[in-house]
Amino acid sequence: MCKTEKNLIWLNCFFITSLLIANVVASKVVSIGYFVLPAAVVAYPITFLCTDVIGEIWGEKEANNTVKKGFIVQIFALLLLYIAMLLPPAPFAEEFQIQFEAVLSNSARFVIASLCAYSVSQYCDVKLFHSFKKKFNGRYKWLRNNASTMTSQLIDTAIFITIAFYGTVPDLFLMIVSQYVVKFCMALIDTPFFYFFTREKK
Repeated sequence: MCKTEKNLIWLNCFFITSLLIANVVASKVVSIGYFVLPAAVVAYPITFLCTDVIGEIWGEKEANNTVKKGFIVQIFALLLLYIAMLLPPAPFAEEFQIQFEAVLSNSARFVIASLCAYSVSQYCDVKLFHSFKKKFNGRYKWLRNNASTMTSQLIDTAIFITIAFYGTVPDLFLMIVSQYVVKFCMALIDTPFFYFFTREKK
């Protein structure tokens, strides 16, 4: 991927979209075999791939800028959710207000959980990624990509699941383990994509 402003904008767009979609769909708990996890497990790992690619090509400062933008956007999204709940429904749609508020109030809880987990894990991801890059003088791209993502994803999962689902699911530990196992596998899967997007142009 060329180091252009256009490409950086695209990566930020995919980062923000994945982040917000993850907050919206997180309330849906899915069961895949023995695993119980929120549907956000598909969208959220993409954010780590985006910051790793940005960090590799544009540097640590730009990756941290993306993380900061994501934090601000989530707060803005939370504000818009509350405004939507406060707006009076049309007379013919009053019967749907309860369901609407139930969905949005859950989304608000997930945004708060996401903000807490996000603040710690994304910073950790960027910091670890660049620590490994400096330690190995830019070698072993697979190591810094996987080690930073897998570690930060564990932190993120523990914080997010605890805040978002405490008191609503029977087994928080099972959900944390389930989500992390899937995220761990997705971190391995995204390695070829990381190599593809950060390959040197000839």
